[in-house]
Amino acid sequence: MNVSDDLTVGGETRVPGGPPAGDDDQAFAGWLAGRAGEALMELRQAHGFDDPPGLKAAGDKLSHDVLLTELAKWRPADAVMSEEDDGSRVAYADGARPARLDADRVWIVDPLDGTREFSEEGRTDWAVHVALWDRTRGPEGGLAAGAVALPARGVVLGTDVRPAPATPMAARASGGAPGPIRIAVSRTRPPAFVTQLVEELGAVAVPMGSAGVKVCAVVTGEVDAYVHAGGQYEWDSAAPVAVALAAGMHASRIDGSPLLYNRSNPRLPDLLVCRPEIADRLLAAIAANAPTDAPASNEKGATA
Repeated sequence: MNVSDDLTVGGETRVPGGPPAGDDDQAFAGWLAGRAGEALMELRQAHGFDDPPGLKAAGDKLSHDVLLTELAKWRPADAVMSEEDDGSRVAYADGARPARLDADRVWIVDPLDGTREFSEEGRTDWAVHVALWDRTRGPEGGLAAGAVALPARGVVLGTDVRPAPATPMAARASGGAPGPIRIAVSRTRPPAFVTQLVEELGAVAVPMGSAGVKVCAVVTGEVDAYVHAGGQYEWDSAAPVAVALAAGMHASRIDGSPLLYNRSNPRLPDLLVCRPEIADRLLAAIAANAPTDAPASNEKGATA
């Protein structure tokens, strides 16, 4: 596999022929996400776009293989949870349990987030997610490192390098008042209550693909918030949330409870990532508009 030398990681150029020296997990996450992303760019160019289903399947497999190969080589003692693992969506009850639930360190990866966009020529809103969960990070464990590669944009956002500060909402003021809240939404299936939320807040919906791209858009200031409910798993949000929290953003379930990872049930169907100064306002509006059967907080990893 040929991997190019021209990869920008948070503004720092790195040569991805091998991982950063030492045990810096944050730098390693950025390198790993970038390496898989470069492989996907090469596949995209070689395969073309005449067979979208074939390109999607090949992309998922290639990136999964790259991530697991490098993790086995450079972090052999750690467990891994990947979207492409067999049985990745199983909710474990008493009895059978995967090794990751007893591990102290678990890499949570989404090899290709936004497969639809990856298979469409000219689209750049797809991503690779790499996050590390560490048992020592609090009573329920926590995210210790994370990176989101946006390969078609030549960028990796990670917990080790802070992006340039987003423009404050007040700086976008018109006539002395801040501009409308910009909310990232799915370009193909935005939840109905999010549409209601946008209307109530007088906000602007900004359609885009990939959960990772949406969260990164909050971090970089392209949008002010990302709200989702209706079906995601831990790998969809772990790396983006790690990056957002490191950048000082708010990240929680839509009821304001913590986002927990490496649970017996990997389903984590809803989240809010936003600028901290609007978190309370958004949580209140969500509470008024979310479906009455919206998932409750999942403190102990029970089925949500």
